[in-house]
Amino acid sequence: MVADLRPLAAVLVSAVAIVLIVASHRRPNLREGWSVLAALAKFGIVVSMLPAVMNGTVFRWSLYESTGIRFLEGVDFALRADPLGIFFALLASFLWIFTSFYATGYMRGLDEHAQTRFFASFAASLSTAVGIAFAANLVTIFVFYELLSLVTYPLVAHNEDTEARIAGRKYLTYTFFGGGVFLLAGTAIVYWLTGLVEGGPTLAFEAGGMEALAAAAQVEPVYAQAAFFLLIAGFGVKAALMPLHSWLADAMVAPTPVSGLLHAVAVVKSGAFGIARVILEVYGPGLIHDLPLSVPGIGDVGLNIPVAIVAAFTLIAASIIAMRKDHLKRRLAYSTTAQLSYIVLGLSMLHPYAMVGALFHIPAHAFAKLTLFFCAGAIHVETHTDYISEMAGIGKRMPLTMTAFTVGAAGMAGLPPIAGFVSKFYMLIGAGDVGGGYWLFAAALLLSAVLNIGYLWPVVYTAFFESEDRHDAKPVLEFPRGGVIRSYASDESDDEHVAADGGEPTDPTERADASDAEPASDESFEYAVDQNPSDHTIPDSVDTAASEDHVSSVDHHGDHDDHLTGGPPASGWQRRSPFAESTWLMLAPIAVIATGAVVLGVGPDYAVFLELAMRIVEGVFGMPFEDLTDVPFEQLISEVNN
Repeated sequence: MVADLRPLAAVLVSAVAIVLIVASHRRPNLREGWSVLAALAKFGIVVSMLPAVMNGTVFRWSLYESTGIRFLEGVDFALRADPLGIFFALLASFLWIFTSFYATGYMRGLDEHAQTRFFASFAASLSTAVGIAFAANLVTIFVFYELLSLVTYPLVAHNEDTEARIAGRKYLTYTFFGGGVFLLAGTAIVYWLTGLVEGGPTLAFEAGGMEALAAAAQVEPVYAQAAFFLLIAGFGVKAALMPLHSWLADAMVAPTPVSGLLHAVAVVKSGAFGIARVILEVYGPGLIHDLPLSVPGIGDVGLNIPVAIVAAFTLIAASIIAMRKDHLKRRLAYSTTAQLSYIVLGLSMLHPYAMVGALFHIPAHAFAKLTLFFCAGAIHVETHTDYISEMAGIGKRMPLTMTAFTVGAAGMAGLPPIAGFVSKFYMLIGAGDVGGGYWLFAAALLLSAVLNIGYLWPVVYTAFFESEDRHDAKPVLEFPRGGVIRSYASDESDDEHVAADGGEPTDPTERADASDAEPASDESFEYAVDQNPSDHTIPDSVDTAASEDHVSSVDHHGDHDDHLTGGPPASGWQRRSPFAESTWLMLAPIAVIATGAVVLGVGPDYAVFLELAMRIVEGVFGMPFEDLTDVPFEQLISEVNN
């Protein structure tokens, strides 16, 4: 372990950028320039540590060693760059670079308000995310975990309307108060338990689990079990494990760059990352497997089984819910809930291959889901369209965007050659090698992959294989049971309201998804995806000239036919070339991140994330990864416990 300032510098570089961003509020180009520069600097600092970490070096900075200040006896506020920490920090810092460009194009394209506050909060979020990555113990990760909730609140509530404020309060209630209380309680119990054994209390992470905690668990097994589930619940809030998930869909009121990076990488991944720390470096696979939990009618099971069951249920249930969401961002939100559970399920199976797959799914999901969110944001900026039911034929208007969306969708479904295939393949191998009841988890993985196709393929099909004037009804996926009007562009007249499959005729303007419906009132309502949501309607009191001026004020690309209410204009979608559908600030990040998802899938052996994942697992089990395949699972668990 080497004393070094770089872990601290990686945290502080974006914190310093906050001051520069605020100071440059009157000069937008300079303000956004600081964001990009900070992103590049953060990534550079993280990369500078990568070669040494790959060779076994751990970089550490300690507040106690620097100033003599200590939180608690045996607990230091410390940062360390180890393989697991560098894994998360490398991903977040790399993706921030491209999100900085994308956010600039998005915020300017919609002429958003409070852009200085937005970029400052964005920088603060990345600072705390890297703090979580490099935290050396449970107290340090708790501090940054709670700070992340606070600094991302302005992003969730960015629109400052009723919808955004409600979502922001719910976000804080779940993540700051709920998750924080669980995490703090679990940390306190672990601190007390480790204080029962010789050597004094400790909360420092150790590959394979804390030795002091393993010894204390033999004396106080009930408290050790309670602490484990409290820690999992605390991190599980941000990982959106059911029933702690509902904040995530509501948080989609945030601007799309926030939904993309913070809800596909930093915020939600911090929960999955925290669970990885608990399973791999607080309790360890051996203690989790062997610490008995008595279940009536079943007998004793390891602590990992309840976690795996919750994760399997979440990934199936969230996928089913996603199929019924017409609003694109809400569908992607429930997809995120499901995909995060892949990570938790893989980790909780405790098999080396499943763990590698779970860890590799962190970047695999990040690249694919960030691509999908970027595409959703570009569609919104250019056409003010948010609902899938209004996207028929949009592929000719936005060919590059929808092609990238197809790549991201394939990654979510685990189709080769996208990165999601590699991560899920490793998890399936792990489940199959363990055998027994673990085949149920393998079945859940396969079923979820089919459901992923079920809720993402209709978007691709609607965009490329349907036209504005004629397309298919999809009652199973998009409409309430019983069916409603036959199609969005039926041959029947609007007055007839013909039902699709024998259901009751309904008003064709009625939204299929009640949770996404506009309230039946005369008051102005905004879904709050941003300041100018695509379901925003022009009040009757506004004359045509005024409404045309409003269109001009938000459409910076000359496409005045793409009206504010979403969906194709009366004349149909304009056919655009791939490089003329939006600005380069948005198209370039979309293309790069989508390409990254393919690169991770085509050449996983050459991708640093897969190698890092294997190094992490090697540290947990204490042997080279290639040797792990020759050792039976039960023997591996027994050896790591001893």
